[in-house]
Amino acid sequence: MTVQRILDMSERAQRIAHIAPDATVAQVLDSPEFDDTGALVVSGDGRTVDGIVSERDIARGLRRMGTDLLGKPVKEVMTAKVFTCAPEDRAAGIIALMVSKHVRHVPVMKDGKLVGMVSVHDVLNLRLEEVQSEARAMQEYIHGNT
Repeated sequence: MTVQRILDMSERAQRIAHIAPDATVAQVLDSPEFDDTGALVVSGDGRTVDGIVSERDIARGLRRMGTDLLGKPVKEVMTAKVFTCAPEDRAAGIIALMVSKHVRHVPVMKDGKLVGMVSVHDVLNLRLEEVQSEARAMQEYIHGNT
């Protein structure tokens, strides 16, 4: 199972929700994509990754700066060290990355260009589908042999 399969299955993973580094945190919070995903890729050009801003980054920023945070540029609160993956990467490896690095969103890059973002939600949905498919196959096998 590859990241490409997740992208193919999830319309949400294919959407490239990003925001400019100079946008304000208030603009992030007003973004429907942020409301839907809980994170946005920070990108000056929409193709490369400068960072990622998540609900966790904003909560930490609020603790440090209070409500002044809302007027600050995203680049002041974003996570600059971003773990990325490629469409051909194995989904199991992305799960391991998410668990070991405590991240919930992993941008997908192909030939140096942003092509999507995989979330823990997408990975769990994929795994649930796999388990249900395996259960159906076992039921068909059992019922076919009785």
